[in-house]
Amino acid sequence: MGFSLRGVCVVNQEYKEALKAKPEDTGITLIPNETNLFAWRAVLRGPKDTPFEGGNFELVINVPEQYPLQPPSVRYRTRIFHPNVHFKTGEICLDILKSAWSPAWTLHSVCQAVLALMSDPAPDSPLNCDAGNLLRFGDIRGYNSLARMYTLDFAKAKIAGVPDR
Repeated sequence: MGFSLRGVCVVNQEYKEALKAKPEDTGITLIPNETNLFAWRAVLRGPKDTPFEGGNFELVINVPEQYPLQPPSVRYRTRIFHPNVHFKTGEICLDILKSAWSPAWTLHSVCQAVLALMSDPAPDSPLNCDAGNLLRFGDIRGYNSLARMYTLDFAKAKIAGVPDR
């Protein structure tokens, strides 16, 4: 089973859009693999007024054969302390990456949704129970401190292929 012609066309269009995008406006840099358009990276700039501010968070994006009918697989490569991100694997608990997927979503809009999740975590469906428990029990200071520490420790390094801002 190979990639569908529609999927190839959609991914090719997204590649062209990524080349024109202005990361300074969106906080998102999409980086396609030059030898495999179905393997992408994204770098998200930590949202302002969050413990992630100032960090660069790398995502690994794998586009399935049936894209856009099936969602891409997206995970964090950069370690992050967040209730909706698995501590070891970087898996993201986000409905649009599973049951709420629509072919109307693009790789860029998926990254926008991940950025929104960084700003507004959902502690009631945690993949990281420690982060989820801190928020559920109202320890915002504890959560923010740990998330900030992870940002400073893991997300401050320069990421290859991403220009300085």
